[in-house]
Amino acid sequence: MIVEATLGFGGNLGDPVAAFAAALSRLRAHAAVEVKAVSSVWRTAPWGKLDQPEFRNMAVLIETTLPAEDLLSLCLAIERESGRERRERWGPRTLDIDILTYGGQTIDRPGLQVPHPRIAERAFVLAPLAEIAPGITIGERSVVDLLAVIASQDVNRDEDGTRRLHSVSPAQSA
Repeated sequence: MIVEATLGFGGNLGDPVAAFAAALSRLRAHAAVEVKAVSSVWRTAPWGKLDQPEFRNMAVLIETTLPAEDLLSLCLAIERESGRERRERWGPRTLDIDILTYGGQTIDRPGLQVPHPRIAERAFVLAPLAEIAPGITIGERSVVDLLAVIASQDVNRDEDGTRRLHSVSPAQSA
């Protein structure tokens, strides 16, 4: 069965845009994943732990035949390949890949919660997601409506990062 899923990418150590491009390449190389759309890169203030560099974030729309748990395993493997070390919650990282949505399903298992917890509170997730999948709903509200409630000056499109990403990793973009 083919499932439409969305992923959120984030990073603030090293070169996040290069990490995003490498992750997209790895996703495209996987036989059970088809990348359908890639958002712009967004510059965002840290969330949760504030004493760290600003983040770059983006969203990716995919179709996959992987079960949610296997998609999570793939995302975690890509993070490890990028040098991700989990030292502190909401701390700095080279690459973070979250499953934001998975075929409209609600999943609540240890280690896997979909839609991603706190998605409705995070403009840095909703802004890129609304760019590529505005019709997706979280609960009863569209991502566009959720973003309108929490739109923030701390989330801005990174035109240079977006150009770099698409020059290194050409893709369908929003």
